[in-house]
Amino acid sequence: MAIFDLQLKAELENVTNLAPRESKESNFYDISGSRGEANLVMKCKFCKRESTATLLSDPVPYSNSGQFATVMQLECRGLEPVSFSPRGEWQAQGVESDTTFAVDLEDGDWGDYDEKTEEAVGVSDFEARFVAGRVKK
Repeated sequence: MAIFDLQLKAELENVTNLAPRESKESNFYDISGSRGEANLVMKCKFCKRESTATLLSDPVPYSNSGQFATVMQLECRGLEPVSFSPRGEWQAQGVESDTTFAVDLEDGDWGDYDEKTEEAVGVSDFEARFVAGRVKK
């Protein structure tokens, strides 16, 4: 078993609290031959061995514009994550207005307009990395 921290880095323009909309409870799959469940279950085509990844906690919203920060931890068995693609639904809040925005990061950048503050909002220069971690309590 290995613990990995997913760290994000992005430039936030007039938004904060960038996070995926789903929680760690969103998707669970049964592990064959076990009573356990995991968020990701993969089977090797060659050796037929199952590998799993489980989120240890709900994602922590990202607000450190321009700096790497840990947003979630994964417990991995039989695999090691090497890259991250921000697919699915994400959200962010306007810094001044608290407006919640639906964010699509599949292209790496996102932009919109906050009508309450009459300012442009956006996320750019998105980067992600996995680093070896320890269980945080």
